[in-house]
Amino acid sequence: MTTGDAGRVRVRVVYSGRVQGVGFRASAVELSRRSAVVGFVRNLPDGTVELEAEGTERHVEDFLAAVQRQMGGFIGRSTRTDVTPLGEERRFEVKY
Repeated sequence: MTTGDAGRVRVRVVYSGRVQGVGFRASAVELSRRSAVVGFVRNLPDGTVELEAEGTERHVEDFLAAVQRQMGGFIGRSTRTDVTPLGEERRFEVKY
């Protein structure tokens, strides 16, 4: 896991399956409010959903586990990549 300033990490996850049109993005935003993570979630043209989450390793892992618990029935596969933390965002949001 790539660690930035103050022990922050950032993870990119691309979810496939029946992940668009099922409230995935709204659920991710709601779950982010219970976690100390920032980043974004967005639909991609190929039918997948891309999510990037940044925070402490524990907060990011807890958030991703919550997404999996809540949306797991719609997720066929997820591909995770560690990316360099940006340290610029102030919230977790839907990108269009």
